[in-house]
Amino acid sequence: MKSMRHFRLLALGYGISAYGSYLDMVALNIFIYSITGNALTTGLFMAVRLAATVAAGIISGRLVSRRDRKLLMVGADITQAIALIVLLLAGGGARVPLLFGLAIVLGACSTLTQVALRSSIPEIVGAEQRVRANGILVTVRSLAMVAGFASAGVIVARFGYTVAFVLDAATYLLSALILVLLPIRTRSSSAGGEDADADDNARWTWLAPLRAAPLLAVMIGVRMGDGLGSSSHNVGLPIYSSALDPSHPAAFISQFWATWAVGNIIAQQACGWYTKKTGQAPGERVFVVASCLMSGAFIVVFTGLPTLPAVIAALVAGIADGTSEVSYVSRLQDTPDAQRGRLFGLSASAENTSFGLGMVVSAVFFERYSPVQVVAAFHGLAILLCIGFLLLLIMNGAFKKGPSGRMGVRQRPGSVYD
Repeated sequence: MKSMRHFRLLALGYGISAYGSYLDMVALNIFIYSITGNALTTGLFMAVRLAATVAAGIISGRLVSRRDRKLLMVGADITQAIALIVLLLAGGGARVPLLFGLAIVLGACSTLTQVALRSSIPEIVGAEQRVRANGILVTVRSLAMVAGFASAGVIVARFGYTVAFVLDAATYLLSALILVLLPIRTRSSSAGGEDADADDNARWTWLAPLRAAPLLAVMIGVRMGDGLGSSSHNVGLPIYSSALDPSHPAAFISQFWATWAVGNIIAQQACGWYTKKTGQAPGERVFVVASCLMSGAFIVVFTGLPTLPAVIAALVAGIADGTSEVSYVSRLQDTPDAQRGRLFGLSASAENTSFGLGMVVSAVFFERYSPVQVVAAFHGLAILLCIGFLLLLIMNGAFKKGPSGRMGVRQRPGSVYD
């Protein structure tokens, strides 16, 4: 019997480690700037960390297809904790090179954990409970992000970097301990390592899921568009918040992320209700509509509305963002276990690439254009991709019920999903 009780404990551990990730994302950037006094070095550190997340995607996809996913997640948590402890024990000039090594470790391990966990959910809770489980993870991560970003500056200012890094390492160790103690199975009994090893001998095997279901490739492309849009509002929010209230520059951004997180919690409930009502996971239709609504809401947030309408727009953005992610992940989890790891690895690399590229490009545009213009351009591109995908679904007959009654994309005969 697959247990949601075990999964809730796993989600708790994931939330704790996610809090640590967002905490160190802020604390380490402040730390490297404080010891070097060089903004270029700080930017390079962030670039190395992001590059590691991109490069780790394909590697992680192969690893989770061939190795025990639970052990991989435990190993990723412990590795991150050890890397932080090594940084604490090092002194003087050794810290700067170690920081760049730490950037690689944190970036690669976070991607590995994400790919392994998303690939494992149908095996941990069962396919019928995966939407609910995905919703819980989205909510937990959203809350961890808000808490991590909000507390990082306070912890560093009040207690110093040592306490911040010890707390960070402790979150990873606690997450690893919870995983070790949980009696969960993360792989299908039919998806053995031998088959995966044999598959890896074929060239471009990691693209097999996309060859078998081309519309999944389009979904990943739309998700990349969402990543570009997300990068623009992440860069733009501090600028916009400072312009709204120069004396309290953090006021709007704090209000926005708190409201957005509430929206993510509502999205979890909405996706669960949808699944219960329709008897199926939210698929391509829900994904594309939610993605379009999310981008539209983010644009509205930057239009200079009064407080109440801006809060409502942020809430809608959070609901749509959470719904889009749950439906996207749930749809990718329809793939067989043997191919699922590679698919999520490819998706992670694509999403991180678009987000990183978007951060760089949007930062350049913010020098010349207003926040609403930049955000509207980037999220407008995402909306155009959504419209294109919607038309493709209609042309493909994705809105017609197939023999199984599932509203979704019909696969080619003889595909890996048959």
